Amino acid sequence: MEWISSHWANFCNDFYTNLIYADRWKQLIGGLGVTLQLTLAAIVIGTVLGIILAFMKMSDWKWLSIPAKAYIEIIRGTPTTVQLLIMYMGVFATVSAPKWIIAGLAFGLNSAAYVAEIVRGGVESVDHGQVEAGRSLGFSKLQTTMKIVLPQAVKIALPTYTSEFIVLLKETSIAGYIAMEDLTKVASMITSRTFNAWFPLLTAALIYFTMTFTLSKIFGRLERRLRKSDIR
Repeated sequence: MEWISSHWANFCNDFYTNLIYADRWKQLIGGLGVTLQLTLAAIVIGTVLGIILAFMKMSDWKWLSIPAKAYIEIIRGTPTTVQLLIMYMGVFATVSAPKWIIAGLAFGLNSAAYVAEIVRGGVESVDHGQVEAGRSLGFSKLQTTMKIVLPQAVKIALPTYTSEFIVLLKETSIAGYIAMEDLTKVASMITSRTFNAWFPLLTAALIYFTMTFTLSKIFGRLERRLRKSDIR
């Protein structure tokens, strides 16, 4: 009983020191807010630019397809951390811009390369016979794409897009490289003050897991609904 009592007392003390004292739980919530801000900014930029890049890559015009292919290969072939540092220390070195904009742009430009391949894969997975059927009904190429190809491509690409969203959320944890106080950075700062890595880092890990698990469930439900709409 003494052993249990002693360890419980240590647990309560560590919990108080790492999460309660000096409102450290509020610091973690603030870091979570930064993480969500970065993720939302990046996913919007990545999705919009990714769709544009996908259609550029599939274009018959080389002046569109070649730059898109080069961009995708370069971004996918270099570490996200290096891209973030280039954006911060290079592109915005002489420009006074909020760090969240710099980081959001860096993560968004990175995500765009992956979203482009997801969109391209979804579009190219649609049976070409359906495209020909649409054209035979008098639809223009744009109408065929919007009314026949894209709805099916979205359903095909959704699971992979979900994975990209979740990866992007976790990838923002490197924002601390440019001194942004995101969730991971705040947990690390608390660790440096309390000399206890368990509570801050495990709390951050639990928050990340909760967010990614929730997102996977939401997108999974959406995917099932889309499949049911096909059956009907």
